[in-house]
Amino acid sequence: MSFNGIGFYTNKPGEIPVEVIAAYFIIALVVVFIFGKRTGGLKAFKTIDWVYIGIGAAAAYIWQFIIGAVAGGAIPSGLTNFIQIPFWGRIFIIFIVAGLVRKVGVGMISLFLFDLLSSLFHYGFSGEPMFFIYEALTYGLFIDLMIAFTGGKIFGLGLTKGPTYVNAISALEGAILGVLWSIPDPIFFYGFFDPFIYGAIVNWSRILFILVASIPGDVIVGILAGLSANRVGKAVQV
Repeated sequence: MSFNGIGFYTNKPGEIPVEVIAAYFIIALVVVFIFGKRTGGLKAFKTIDWVYIGIGAAAAYIWQFIIGAVAGGAIPSGLTNFIQIPFWGRIFIIFIVAGLVRKVGVGMISLFLFDLLSSLFHYGFSGEPMFFIYEALTYGLFIDLMIAFTGGKIFGLGLTKGPTYVNAISALEGAILGVLWSIPDPIFFYGFFDPFIYGAIVNWSRILFILVASIPGDVIVGILAGLSANRVGKAVQV
């Protein structure tokens, strides 16, 4: 059985069971909406929010596949698991959009639109809707979980504490999201989506290497992106 290039391979050696992936998506979605409702992070979008999301998704696409791709081409191939210029730019852009909107859903919608643009202008739609699910319910959902847990005060925006405390919170949340954004590519894609869609061989040694190699850089960029999102959010609020 296949559909739109999806092979539905569920028995590849080492592949994460589909039940585990499905359970994660369901539980994470329930948690984000319950916490978002309790803490106040779950609110209706305004027109300006949609503008930020649209501009952010387009900017993330342009950076990842055009500007960042050219800049990343200068990195020696042996260092690309450690230095990911295209991906780091996406972290910066999406975190800033999250800081501007600060409502549950901004992460998932931004990554959905990013994937839509990627499919339209770069990859094509083969394998969809799996990549919509992958982008929105991993990277995007992590952003929305942070917004839900902070009650819409992600990256210290909206807190009434002093600047030292706010900066520390911005950096901490950026670091946490940096770690979380290191997970989808090795664990979710190479551990599940790649074998599920294409029947790819699962190599957990490679997966763990990619995960460990990407965390330090993603955390540093996450901290800088969190602090930048705080600055941009404050500037726009003035």
